[in-house]
Amino acid sequence: MAAENEAPEIAWRPRFSGLRTFARFPHTTELEGVDIAVVGLPFDTGVTYRPGARFGPAAIREQSSRIECYHPVLDIDVTDVVSVIDFGDAPVVPMETETSYASITATLQPLAARGIVPIGLGGDHSVSLPELRAVATRYGPVALVHFDAHVDTWDTIWGNRYNHGTPFRRAVEEGLIDPERSIQIGIRGPLGERAELEQSRELGFEVWTARQVRQASVSQVLGAIWRRVGTHPVFLSFDIDFLDPVFAPGTGTPEIGGFTTWEAQEFLWGLVGLRIVGADLVEVLPDRDPSGVTALIAANLVFDIIAVIAASRREQGHGATDRAE
Repeated sequence: MAAENEAPEIAWRPRFSGLRTFARFPHTTELEGVDIAVVGLPFDTGVTYRPGARFGPAAIREQSSRIECYHPVLDIDVTDVVSVIDFGDAPVVPMETETSYASITATLQPLAARGIVPIGLGGDHSVSLPELRAVATRYGPVALVHFDAHVDTWDTIWGNRYNHGTPFRRAVEEGLIDPERSIQIGIRGPLGERAELEQSRELGFEVWTARQVRQASVSQVLGAIWRRVGTHPVFLSFDIDFLDPVFAPGTGTPEIGGFTTWEAQEFLWGLVGLRIVGADLVEVLPDRDPSGVTALIAANLVFDIIAVIAASRREQGHGATDRAE
């Protein structure tokens, strides 16, 4: 029995209490023995329509508090296979794109150098470029598996080369991704001209529009991903506007005709076995998400990505990263 004025010892605490780390994984910047690091990227200076995704990482963490470590579909307790931490947020400077990009890359590069898989919580989609700069320092040009309503391969928007519509063109130009091993899935919505849809294919990407995905099966799309990527190192980028705004209203550039949460999970679960070396989930906009459902979905999809990486490691017969290489 606790002494008078002494707090009782409680072994188990409700998941609505405590600090808001992602899924209550420990917050630390110590990297020894770590396999996966969740990193907040609270930057949205690259948006062209609705701002506010800088608050996405905090909202995703808040909604992740109920997530437990066992994934029933993949039949895996991720902590049995991988060590996961919440690394905190990369420092950014609002309105200073180049400074923020440099900071994001500098934050993630030590993780990538150790073979730790960084999973970025965006932020707008422009953060993928500095993430890829960090990952490519270890792996060279990576394959891109990209779920999104938009191709994000524009050259410029209003004369600006660095924004959430241009990261993957810049990544190709900088030799960070191999477009011949890359695929974009779920593209849809009105455009200014046909050339805007074709620009990714001209760069070498395989592109599946939302309608093409609907006319195929999940297994056919997954087969296309596997044929495209093979055993190459993969960066997985998931824009929450891949989902229909009925499911994810809290995003900056919503497009109707999108996908359900179940379909998104089926696509992610089918990636077990890919060599994922970096990932992000971007464009969560909390002030357009009054019920918190978009951030809730985002949190669960990030956990799905973590579970996919863990299940892939289990298939390969080990739970450690390739830090020794």
